Amino acid sequence: MIKVLVTDDEPLIRAGIRMILSSAEDMDVVAEAANGREAVEIARSQRVDVALLDIQMPVMDGLTALAELRRSAPDVRVLILTTFGERQNVLRALGAGSAGFLLKDSAPAELMGAVRAAAAGQAYLSPGATRHVVDSLASGGTADRAERARRRLEKLTGREREVLALLGEGLSNADAGQRIHMSEATVKTYVSRILAKLECENRVQAALLARDAGLGT
Repeated sequence: MIKVLVTDDEPLIRAGIRMILSSAEDMDVVAEAANGREAVEIARSQRVDVALLDIQMPVMDGLTALAELRRSAPDVRVLILTTFGERQNVLRALGAGSAGFLLKDSAPAELMGAVRAAAAGQAYLSPGATRHVVDSLASGGTADRAERARRRLEKLTGREREVLALLGEGLSNADAGQRIHMSEATVKTYVSRILAKLECENRVQAALLARDAGLGT
């Protein structure tokens, strides 16, 4: 069972997430917290595999709690739950070791998929969040960065570049497959190959590289 901690200062949000995750046979919501400090205390005192953290909370916000969890409970995988990823928050969270971002209006299946991915040690960024993050971070691009990105993309085949461009648009594997008439499983294989060739840890890094190189704009 994946032990989950849900952290949000709004009781209705916590209740909704608990209801969704509790419907999954492989998940158990072991605790709830109303702020980051409570989340850190809970993670220190009992087993938690994945912690969902809202960004904006009283007492201790989600990003501060993330940094503290990485120090005091490094085995806990943290998913940042947000309505919109501002540039500075995204940079802080990724730099502090977040397992990914999830928008609060994500579908239940996506929420469960994100928790499973985080528990498995994979980085996760929802398709909806990807576009916000990529647009935010790519807005400060430079000519040098664009040239470096284009050089890195030279090792990709034409088809791989096509798939990468769709990552740059923030599309999910399913949506990308529909766009270029390819099965979702095949797109997933291409994405794995692209990440390996570009030495990217996750799809958001690849998406940023695509945008820097002028793909998916």
